[in-house]
Amino acid sequence: MNITLTQLQYIVAVDTYGSFSKAAEKCFVTQPTLSMQIQKLEDIIQVEIFDRNKKPIRATDLGTEIIAQARVTLREGKKIQDILALQKGTLEGELKIGIIPTISPYLLPKFIQPYIEKHPKVKLIVKEMQTDQIIHALKNDILDVGILALPLKVDGLEEKALYYEGFKLYLSPKHKLLKEEEVKPEDLDIDEVLLLDDGHCFRDQALNICKSRPMEGSELSFQSGNLETLKNLTDQSMGITLLPELMVEHFSASDKKRLRDFKGNTPKREVGLIFGKAYLKKNLIDGLRKQICKSIHELDADFKKKGKVVPIK
Repeated sequence: MNITLTQLQYIVAVDTYGSFSKAAEKCFVTQPTLSMQIQKLEDIIQVEIFDRNKKPIRATDLGTEIIAQARVTLREGKKIQDILALQKGTLEGELKIGIIPTISPYLLPKFIQPYIEKHPKVKLIVKEMQTDQIIHALKNDILDVGILALPLKVDGLEEKALYYEGFKLYLSPKHKLLKEEEVKPEDLDIDEVLLLDDGHCFRDQALNICKSRPMEGSELSFQSGNLETLKNLTDQSMGITLLPELMVEHFSASDKKRLRDFKGNTPKREVGLIFGKAYLKKNLIDGLRKQICKSIHELDADFKKKGKVVPIK
């Protein structure tokens, strides 16, 4: 029985993308080549791995078990590259990163350029994704590491904290709470708080902060996938919203006047890395963590003093 790693790679790709054509594209081969190799594997083991009558393509029951073992085999094979890279003590190769949209635009500019300059042999591939998409991609070896809000405690995945980030309340220009220097969470009406769409962890965090109390006469129920949209609507007196500390760092002076801290313990989130327990590309992931932590430590001292971005040592 002569099964190749390439054949295992192809069946994993088809299972991941649910399509022979998409799998061939991702594996940089023609569809006939990929299909022929998978057919050859099925002939060798005398098992039908995929039910080709279903769209998208689905693995058979036995095929599912074979693909699961194929993933394990491919991961183990990649460990050899990881061991060699660690031995060299250099950072090189490709690192695929998933990052949630409520972190991406505010954190990436702080570490991407310094990381690239320090490690020119590393190719970074970064994609904005929601938390559940990142978890799925990590489990299917589409990503190497994710940057998101912790803790998640997902079986098969490891977590490493980076920093804690506080939340600010952003008020509309004539809102009644502007007269307050600090605001208590119970002062907020959830019906006037502009929220992100379902699926964004920041939405859940905002809901946990706010105490729901019916607000009569509410004329707007709006959810967005973009924090900038929520800010712009607040500017137009369409409601109020909660924003992460790194986002408000470069607000104009007039916009900062409409930010309020919460009284007592500042609501915050823990931002960190998540990756497979096999810890492939360990040196690249460690290098990423070091650069992000360094960038957070280098935040303007006055901002750190007044704000709630706290690096985790």
